[in-house]
Amino acid sequence: MKSHELDYQIFGDDMQTVEIELDPRETVIAEAGVMNWMDDHIEFEAKLGDGSQPDQGFFGKLVSAGARAFTGESLFMTHFTNLGSGKKRVAFAAPYPGKIIPINLPEVGGKIICQKDAFLCAALGTKVSITFNKKLGAGFFGGEGFILQELSGDGLAFVHAGGTVVKKELRGETLKVDTGCIVAFDSGIDYDIQRAGNLKSMFFGGEGLFLATLRGHGTVYLQSLPFSRLADRIIQHAPKMGGSSKGEGSILGGLGRMIDGD
Repeated sequence: MKSHELDYQIFGDDMQTVEIELDPRETVIAEAGVMNWMDDHIEFEAKLGDGSQPDQGFFGKLVSAGARAFTGESLFMTHFTNLGSGKKRVAFAAPYPGKIIPINLPEVGGKIICQKDAFLCAALGTKVSITFNKKLGAGFFGGEGFILQELSGDGLAFVHAGGTVVKKELRGETLKVDTGCIVAFDSGIDYDIQRAGNLKSMFFGGEGLFLATLRGHGTVYLQSLPFSRLADRIIQHAPKMGGSSKGEGSILGGLGRMIDGD
C-alpha cells in the first residue's frame, strides 16, 4: 500500500509537538493517547493494526496487535482521517520531554529499526511491526534493545527521543552505546552487545554489564536521556509510600529524613 503524503511542522524545543497537515481523505496513524489537538472534520478511530495491509483479515490484524501488546504498547492504533473539504491539522506529542525525529523512509532504504517505545505517528501505509535481535547475547543482556520496532514503507514516520538527539553516520566504524540510548538505526547497521570491560568495570563501573555495539554503513539516532533512566532517578528520589514530602535541599528535609531513620 502506497503511503499517504504528509506535510508537517514541529513546534517547541525540549518538549516538542508535531502538527500534521492532512488533505481531504488523507490519514495519519498514531500510538494511542499521543494526540494533542485537531481541527474540526478530522475523525479518529481505534483499529487493530496499522492499516498498511487492508486485505490482512481479522485474524492477521489480531496477531499483529498481539505482537504490539507483547512490547507493552496498546492493542489498538488510532487512525486520524480528514473528512472535510479543505486542509486540516492534527498534532501529536510524546508524554515526556525530548525531540521528535521525522524520518523519510525511502531515504533510509524503506525501513528503520527503533526502540519499542519510540514510534509516535506515521503516514497511513507505514507498516509497524516488532523484531527481535537475532543474536542470543543481545536477547538475554540487551535490556531495552532486545525487542525492537520495525517501521517500513515509502512515507514519513515520526519517532520520539528523550533529551538531546544526536544523528551519526557510520561508514564501517563501530560505535559502543548504552542500550537505552539507541533511538533508531537503518538496515545497514548490525546490532549486537558485548561485555562492558573487565569484571571490575562491569560490576562497579556504573555503566551496566553490557554495551550495545553498532557497526556498518548507515544512520544511527541516539538520545541523551532514555525514559527508563529518567524514571529510575525519579523513583530513587520519590518520597516513600505513606511518608510526608520534605524539601530536597532544605534543613527541615534533612532533619526529617534523620527522624525517619533515612
